[in-house]
Amino acid sequence: MDVSNLQVIKASGEKVQFSIDRVAESLKRSGANNKLINSTLESLKKELYDGITTKEIYTRAFSLLKKGNNTSASKYKLKTAIYELGPTGFPFEKFIAALLNHSGYKTETGKIYQGKCVTHEIDVEAKSDTKLILIECKFHNAGKNSDVKIPLYIDSRIRDIKNFRKNNNHKLELEEAWVVTNTRFTADAIQYGKCSNLKLLSWDYPKGQGLKDRIDRLGLYPITVSTLLSEREKNFLLSRDIVLCQDLINDKFYLDQLEVHNPRKKRILKEMEELCKN
Repeated sequence: MDVSNLQVIKASGEKVQFSIDRVAESLKRSGANNKLINSTLESLKKELYDGITTKEIYTRAFSLLKKGNNTSASKYKLKTAIYELGPTGFPFEKFIAALLNHSGYKTETGKIYQGKCVTHEIDVEAKSDTKLILIECKFHNAGKNSDVKIPLYIDSRIRDIKNFRKNNNHKLELEEAWVVTNTRFTADAIQYGKCSNLKLLSWDYPKGQGLKDRIDRLGLYPITVSTLLSEREKNFLLSRDIVLCQDLINDKFYLDQLEVHNPRKKRILKEMEELCKN
C-alpha cells in the first residue's frame, strides 16, 4: 500500500501527513533489530487508512513489537508509560525527582519556600553541594501542550522567592529554575523560557536533551513501561516510591509482598535489567 499521501489524526485533533520514517525511527529507538522493525512496518502498512489516529498506529505497532521482543515493546511505550504516571501528576513529580537523584542531586518534593510576598510550594527541590535547582512539573494528558502562561506564572513565583532570598543569608544560591512537562511547549513558551532564563524540559525539548532522550540514554525508565506488571502491581509499587525500573531491581522484595511467584518474578526482574542496560 502506498502510504505517502495518508493523513493521520494526532491526539490534539490536528491532521498531519503520515511519515513512515518517523514510525521507523521510533521503532529503532526501542532497540528492536532490523528484522523486527521491517516486519513490523510491513504488517503496519497493511492496516493503515486515511484518517487513522496516531493512537491506533501506536497500539498496533506496540502489539506487533510485543510479539517479537518484550523489552523493545516496553521502550516503545515510554510516552504512554509517562501518561500512566497520572492523572494527579504527583507520581510524575516523583519520577523527575528520581531522574535527578540518579544524576547526583538530593531531592525533595512538595517543599515550601518563602517568597517576598507569599509562600510557594515547589514540586521538586534538587540540591548538590554547590547548586540549588527548583523545578515545577506540569503533567498533561495526550494532546495538551504547555503554553506561555505556564512559564510566565512560574517565572513570577521564582522571582518572588529570589527577592526574599537576596535579602537573607543562604548557603546555596538559587542557580536554576526548571519547568518540566510530559508533553510539549508551544513556541511562545519556549521563547519566554529563553528570554527569562527558565530552563524548559519537555518530551522532546531541548533537541537531543528532552525527556525521551535522557531516559533512553540513561536507562532510567519509569516502572509503568513494564509489559509484565499489572496495573494493580504498578500502582502498588508507585505508592511505595518505586518509580524507576532500577528501584525495583534494588528493592525486589516488593515482588514478594505482591506474592509474585518465582518464575514470573524472574521474568519481571529480567525485563527490568534489560531496560536498565543503557
